Amino acid sequence: MAAPPARARADYDYLIKLLLIGDSGVGKSCLLLRFSDGSFTTSFITTIGIDFKIRTIELDGKRIKLQIWDTAGQERFRTITTAYYRGAMGILLVYDVTDESSFNNIRNWIRNIEQHASDNVNKILVGNKADMDESKRAVPTSKGQALADEYGIKFFETSAKTNMNVEEVFFSIARDIKQRLAETDSKTEPQTIRITQPDQAGGAAQAAQKSACCGS
Repeated sequence: MAAPPARARADYDYLIKLLLIGDSGVGKSCLLLRFSDGSFTTSFITTIGIDFKIRTIELDGKRIKLQIWDTAGQERFRTITTAYYRGAMGILLVYDVTDESSFNNIRNWIRNIEQHASDNVNKILVGNKADMDESKRAVPTSKGQALADEYGIKFFETSAKTNMNVEEVFFSIARDIKQRLAETDSKTEPQTIRITQPDQAGGAAQAAQKSACCGS
């Protein structure tokens, strides 16, 4: 009896790899911790190189296993983190709404994505620390939205501290990736049928080919 396909044996329908990128101190690790463990800490510990967490979610009746990589925002770790771009299916670009330079650097991070990530990678823009007092805000919501519109990507403002929009961000990008994967699956299936059809029509040519390549 044939073994069931690998996907049926697994405890999930899709495995989605996400990458968090952005300047150091914007709250990438806090967002990841809030989403994966439901916790928040005020102590700031710089990510050394790369770290990851796993969380399985239910989306439209499918089990999605999210493998979320948290990268170091510091320049000296940049070469380590670029190696992880290629395997990413989705990238969250995070800036701090109270730090304008972290917002301005988003363009540099997008250039990195264009250089190192696959062409069809899903992207989402995240303005973190939205719970902070308005007097401390350096980047208005409209500015974040305008940048996201310019690149044709979705935009959320979040707070890891209050859990504002954290679930929504991860679910949103996961849903977009799942949709893309499902569409890719459905597009590849008919192609295999088209490839085999001409073989049936050219029986004589096929027989000649067979004798040439298989006969010894």
